[in-house]
Amino acid sequence: MGVSLKKGQRISLSKENKELSKVVAGLGWDPIDGSSAQIDCDSSVLMLDAADKLGGIKNVVYFGSLSSIDGSIVHKGDNLTGEGEGDDEQIVVDLSAVPQDIRKLVFVVNIYKCTQRNQHFGMIKSAFIRIVNLADNKELARFNLTEEYAGQTSLIVAEIYRHNEEWKFAAIGQGSKAASLEEILKSYK
Repeated sequence: MGVSLKKGQRISLSKENKELSKVVAGLGWDPIDGSSAQIDCDSSVLMLDAADKLGGIKNVVYFGSLSSIDGSIVHKGDNLTGEGEGDDEQIVVDLSAVPQDIRKLVFVVNIYKCTQRNQHFGMIKSAFIRIVNLADNKELARFNLTEEYAGQTSLIVAEIYRHNEEWKFAAIGQGSKAASLEEILKSYK
């Protein structure tokens, strides 16, 4: 098991893994006990430049666009329920292929049709993100989102970013009332 982080903590992914190339970001969640509501959480990655700007929809990987244009990020598909053990959605990142002008990868999760279905993250439990080295399947980092996110409909979960040509991971855990991925993207224009 990798390093377990709390909100706001950061670690280096590549310091002890000099040959680190491909990682999997596994995201998971479960509906709260007794809930019969089907909650469709969608994970996405925003590819930001040095000014924390998106540079257009071409730099967003999500269920509607499963791969970045350059192929460095591949979303493995949409889980509509969050049921089952382990990762509900996985995103593969080839760190060695991420373009140099991309300085930060922001992992977000939003609830699909949250307004129409009257759903929020207070109806979710056991949410996490974990980073796994694809070369040996060793978990490098894990962030369990333990805060109360009632009323929040989207989360900025974590970031992988470049710092002095080293890849680092930051546990963010910031909730918002953005009702869709499009609303989240407005913050990065």
